Amino acid sequence: MTIDPIQLTADLIKCPSVTPAEGGAITLLETLLSANGFTCTRIERGGIHNLFARWGAGNNGRSFGFNGHTDVVPVGDVAAWTVDPFGAEIRDGFMYGRGATDMKSGVAAFVAAAIDFVADTPPDGSIVITITGDEEGDALDGTTAILDWMRANGETMDHCLVGEPTSPDTMGQMMKIGRRGSLTAFFTATGVQGHSAYPHRANNPVTAMVRLMDRLASHELDQGTDHFDASTLAITTVDTGNPATNVIPAQCRATVNIRFNDLHSGDSLSQWLNSMVDQVADETGITFDLRVKVSGESFITPPGELSDLIAGAVQAELGVTPEMSTTGGTSDARFVKDLCPVTEFGLVGKTMHSVDERVEVAQITQLKSIYRRILQDYFA
Repeated sequence: MTIDPIQLTADLIKCPSVTPAEGGAITLLETLLSANGFTCTRIERGGIHNLFARWGAGNNGRSFGFNGHTDVVPVGDVAAWTVDPFGAEIRDGFMYGRGATDMKSGVAAFVAAAIDFVADTPPDGSIVITITGDEEGDALDGTTAILDWMRANGETMDHCLVGEPTSPDTMGQMMKIGRRGSLTAFFTATGVQGHSAYPHRANNPVTAMVRLMDRLASHELDQGTDHFDASTLAITTVDTGNPATNVIPAQCRATVNIRFNDLHSGDSLSQWLNSMVDQVADETGITFDLRVKVSGESFITPPGELSDLIAGAVQAELGVTPEMSTTGGTSDARFVKDLCPVTEFGLVGKTMHSVDERVEVAQITQLKSIYRRILQDYFA
């Protein structure tokens, strides 16, 4: 039986799986994969539904893995959509719906490719498919839960492909061989409240916070590395919650987000932020509280077997060679990299998370062909 990735994409879109809701998407995939020879295990943690599926014996030959997610971001203002966000309507060669690009089409393409491949040419090895319902959320009980279960049960992958949309504009344009790290820092400055006409009787936390934010934003973290652009720091909010124009507030809060390359780590940046806070605190007498959240460390899968495999398949199917990149935000590849080499390749991501999210229908079929060739070449 040949699996139609277009129909499977539509079926998945019709599942309203807004994080953390399963919406029927994991159940749909479990049913389909089980019916086609995959051994499936539901992994549930923290109210999140995940799926582990394996074809073949775990200790027989090489093991190729795929990681994807069926959860989607909220639709936002439904009235702004020109279609039903969960209707999977096809119009002018595009399929519309939340998750059409990110990333139900990618999941459908790989599942369809894997089922057809093992039916036609059973490989000397195994194929592992890991699907999470918590990629768009806090990611605490999604892919991390799957990997914890795999370690506890002796399950492995030798290499893994993550099916995120990776190309900015055209199909086959880019693959991701790494990702920048992400750190968010939350600052609270506490001073002494007072009347703005008598500033000498107060100690203004806003002045101190502005000084700190200026120093952070003016600092050059680095100039980039061989595989990464320069690290960036963005001030995302400075707030006092003060409606009065004649009152110096007692507190001021600010948030900073840093996207960092392999010259840094979450620990090294946390130490730098603390040192900058201490400097301004000493200069101003303001008390600072700093809380740091590291969403993921930077990582790189050096160009080699896995990237060559993907590039060769894309070249054979589309006649283009994808650029190797580390741009963009975070993905669940940041967790998979602790288990095995990982690279990302998928569709064009122009409309992901947007109103009227859509995927070019022809690209779903192209992606299935690329994924199937990857499997063929891997096990050849």
